Amino acid sequence: MNFLDTLRKTRLIGILRGIEFDELSVLTEACVASELRFVEITMNTANAAQKIAALCKVAAGRFQVGAGTVLTRDDFSAAVDAGATFIVSPVLVPEVAETAAKSAVPYLPGALTPQDIYNCHLAGATLVKVFPVQCFGPSYIRELRGPFADIPLLACGGIRPDNVLDYLDSGADAVAIGGGTFKREWLRQRNVKALTEALCAFVELSRRKPFHAREAGTNPA
Repeated sequence: MNFLDTLRKTRLIGILRGIEFDELSVLTEACVASELRFVEITMNTANAAQKIAALCKVAAGRFQVGAGTVLTRDDFSAAVDAGATFIVSPVLVPEVAETAAKSAVPYLPGALTPQDIYNCHLAGATLVKVFPVQCFGPSYIRELRGPFADIPLLACGGIRPDNVLDYLDSGADAVAIGGGTFKREWLRQRNVKALTEALCAFVELSRRKPFHAREAGTNPA
């Protein structure tokens, strides 16, 4: 099963920015307990590549570890060498898209406007991260599904338990959750229980809305 098909089974990606080495075990325990299957560490985190490698080691294949905020070919190489299995950017970075395609590594560039989304698709994006989606809300995803019925979309920005189903109902293939869920105080205090409960809430909600191909539509305008 490829990356996109696997992601569509859980429909969630966790974003970690600024995580510390001694917090990786807390993150791992919570991800395994909640069955969150995809987590990225952003490359603007201090010692990001080393932390990706460390997380891959403790994850031991129980969830996929990716790299976010990848803005250069060097970032891409460092992340993949560390064990990242997917690459995420806040915007389309042509040199990263090209390198990812040659390396057969899933690439998730960010976009907001219809033109940006289409450019990402033409560049070979596995999934286009619509960011920051909270500026327009779930209705924006629904409108995008008119002309872009078959382009895989990841909703990113402001995703909460009270709106996650709205985004999935509107046609997002998956959603990304970040600092509002992976709270700094929980990680610092090693509060596995609180983090696990928060992640379980998202996982439970996403399971209420399994992905169906028809959600993406079949009749682009």
